[in-house]
Amino acid sequence: MANKTQGGIIVDGIEIPTLAELLSMPEEDYMNERQVAFFKHLLREREAQLKENAGQTTENLRENTIIPDPSDRATVEEEHALELRTRDRERKLLKKVQEALKRLDKGEYGWCEETGDPIGIPRLLARPTATLSLEAQQRREMRQKLYGD
Repeated sequence: MANKTQGGIIVDGIEIPTLAELLSMPEEDYMNERQVAFFKHLLREREAQLKENAGQTTENLRENTIIPDPSDRATVEEEHALELRTRDRERKLLKKVQEALKRLDKGEYGWCEETGDPIGIPRLLARPTATLSLEAQQRREMRQKLYGD
């Protein structure tokens, strides 16, 4: 649960660091309780936003406006198709966000699933759902390019 205090936001009883504080923490403090709280808050907010977007799409698609002009109707149908494709990508992202939250709860978040090495704060800030370190991800992409995995 996140609460605001005068000093900042509290997640599960821990004050989350600012971005500057997060980036200035020493490497030996990797995935300490404040960093975990920061990413838990970030992922929970992302999850809430994705769920809200899905609800908005449902509402938009329920609107049955009769459009007599075929060109206008085609435009509306294309907009709906685009919105559905966007929501499909967001649905996949939501699943990744929920998996990342589970890894946080298990104490596995932030560690490369291939090597066990730290993924790194900058990479997690760029891609909070990352499961591989940058090097492991590059190796995987190279293998996919070479072998079509």
